[in-house]
Amino acid sequence: MARIAGVNIPTNKRVMIALSYIHGIGPAKAKDICEQVSITPERRVSDLTDAEILQIREVIDRDHTVEGDLRREVAVNIKRLMDLGNYRGLRHRRGLPVRGQRTHTNARTRKGPAKPIAGKKK
Repeated sequence: MARIAGVNIPTNKRVMIALSYIHGIGPAKAKDICEQVSITPERRVSDLTDAEILQIREVIDRDHTVEGDLRREVAVNIKRLMDLGNYRGLRHRRGLPVRGQRTHTNARTRKGPAKPIAGKKK
């Protein structure tokens, strides 16, 4: 099992799919990485040599922000918005949708399970 950026990537999957197991790498970045290292995306991780895995690791370390660094950067950005007290920061602080979605109905993912209101009958 290959370990890249602190993540054990599955050996039986194609390289593009396996790279997307790393937080911060999606299909487009995985394709770019494969092109830089000159690996066909259809190859399986189990078919890669140690040198190719090392090349992939070096490209990711050099050119991409992934895993812990990316999570930390996103958390700092959200904390900055909350400290500024602007609208997006207030929405984050209250646990409500940030990007203008409706909250009259729906929004259960952000708001959590529905809380019953005492004395409300329709």
